[in-house]
Amino acid sequence: MTDRTADVNRVSDADRISHFHGRLGSLAYGGDYNPEQWGPEVHAEDSELMREAGVNLATVGIFSWARAEPDPGHYDFDWLDGHLDRLAADGVAVCLATMTASPPPWLARLHPETLPVLDDGTLLYPGSRQHWCPSSPVFRTYAVRLVEQLAKRYAHHPALALWHIGNEYGCHISRHCHCEVSTAAFRTWLRERYGSVDALNEAWSTTFWSQRYSAFEEIHTPRTAPSFRNPAQQLDYRRFSSDELLACYLAEKEVLDRLTPGIPVTTNFVPLAPTLDLFRWAREMDVVSYDSYPDPHDANAAHETAFNYDVMRGLKNGDPWLLMEQAPSAVNWRRRNGRKQAGRMRLDSWQAVAHGADSVLFFQWRASRGGAEKFHSAMVPHGGRDTRIFREVGALGTELAEHPALLGSRPERAEAALLFDWPNWWALEQEAHPSADVRLLDGARALHKPLYDASVACDVVPADGDFSPYKLLLVPHLYSLSAETADRITSFVRSGGTALVTYFSGITDEHDRVYLGGYPAPLREVLGLHIDEFDPLAEGERIELSSGAGELWSEDVILEGAQAVETFTDGRPAVTRHAYGEGTAWYLATTPDPATLRALMDRIRREKAITPALPDLPQGTQARTRIAADGTRVHVVYDYGAGEIAVKRG
Repeated sequence: MTDRTADVNRVSDADRISHFHGRLGSLAYGGDYNPEQWGPEVHAEDSELMREAGVNLATVGIFSWARAEPDPGHYDFDWLDGHLDRLAADGVAVCLATMTASPPPWLARLHPETLPVLDDGTLLYPGSRQHWCPSSPVFRTYAVRLVEQLAKRYAHHPALALWHIGNEYGCHISRHCHCEVSTAAFRTWLRERYGSVDALNEAWSTTFWSQRYSAFEEIHTPRTAPSFRNPAQQLDYRRFSSDELLACYLAEKEVLDRLTPGIPVTTNFVPLAPTLDLFRWAREMDVVSYDSYPDPHDANAAHETAFNYDVMRGLKNGDPWLLMEQAPSAVNWRRRNGRKQAGRMRLDSWQAVAHGADSVLFFQWRASRGGAEKFHSAMVPHGGRDTRIFREVGALGTELAEHPALLGSRPERAEAALLFDWPNWWALEQEAHPSADVRLLDGARALHKPLYDASVACDVVPADGDFSPYKLLLVPHLYSLSAETADRITSFVRSGGTALVTYFSGITDEHDRVYLGGYPAPLREVLGLHIDEFDPLAEGERIELSSGAGELWSEDVILEGAQAVETFTDGRPAVTRHAYGEGTAWYLATTPDPATLRALMDRIRREKAITPALPDLPQGTQARTRIAADGTRVHVVYDYGAGEIAVKRG
């Protein structure tokens, strides 16, 4: 074991990714492949159609635990050997899953204590997927045993290019688990975090409502209660939940790093959700992977997807990421599952590449005959080769292969950045706040969209990230703000940066305790103002501004050096600007309508000389730049309105 650990230490993340790229030669193209659902005659056709479509990567084994371990301790990989051998012979690399996303039914039969429990005490049974408690040592033991078997058997298989741990962590167990095992684990986590019950009581403000604890054994997960639950308890529970799921991932990763030190490891994140602290998770991943499922019926889907991709790129400081799943056409899980019209799959795929993806992968290769996802579109539809979808799949594979320089090319750093923080997300959207309509994604996307509409790139950075490379820092609804982050935002502005901060920011510390001395106390100096009282708007209400209108929120802003750029009709400041040190701090006391916000952002961009990657683009056309290994700048240009795509060098 010592020698293997030393090997791990000698293989850098960059070397692992370089090995992965060397296996591919061009952008990864393919998707989830589930050959166990089919017989030999279909497997032969799969090989033929994969060559025809230009597939060079297949994700294998996501939901194969029951097949690989039909009985406890009895492993059967003979069927998998043949598929991996066939894929290797066909020139298709494999992203091999650890198969632990969905345990076999026998685990629940033998160990019912591994099943998850909701906050109201409801026990969740097998028959779907992700029916396991993340804190369960029994589940982790069985999972790690399976991963050991897989890693030992396939460590040197020529098809193996990438490991895929689990699948979509936190997708269904979104609030973690409230069983007795989880409760005990939560108490242990709290002991490690606070050290003493007195420190916990102080952090949780338990003098309120007579909640003071005398022992950790009195604490439960935040289960169903008569009224509002302790907000600090809920916030710590969200931190704990993310950490427990991460511990499951890391238990498997330790095995893979030890037995296959040269193979990179990933797992796939679901469309942006407040379940996991993705910045924390990304530090433990060799490459970030993401599943993208924009709704073809949603007019805002293109922008929202671009924002999500910018988040993925930001998770590892601008490194390329993998589009692990998307749908060739319709999905199966919305109330109305619209198809992608001709050309939309191509646009969606190139949009991902433009925003930093090194792969275009789908769920799944071949549409299933049965099961809950039988109406989810696939690269090979139920109709087979002679279908519109497969013809588009083949054309896209050919097109992507024509641009090998894009693989591994690094997205060009933007001049603007948006601060995004998962613990703040958890705290912001809790109960008993001035308005339930203040939501982080809405605020973040509202600030991001004027840049997107102007084809200006925007990076996404964590609260503890490096702000110094940027000219502009956007700070949406940073309700939960540590003193350290407040100091760093202040320093950024003092040193010449421009920050734009939206309302309901700087209200509480990391324990959800309100800062005293006038909102937003930690940012009061840099913003040059304080808030006397919140005045959120009624549902559907708009408030007039000196130009345009505001939505969701208003408040009483008292100027302390800042200047009002926009006012409410009653004269209260609505948008302010404050010269501070060498920089400027802007503040929004409402959500301006899109036209007003676009005009404001254009003004700020002009002041900071922030320009698009390519000048003079038509309205609606997007361009993003990636830097190839030889320094060549590659521009990927796409336009959802015109359906056009271009790849340009220069």
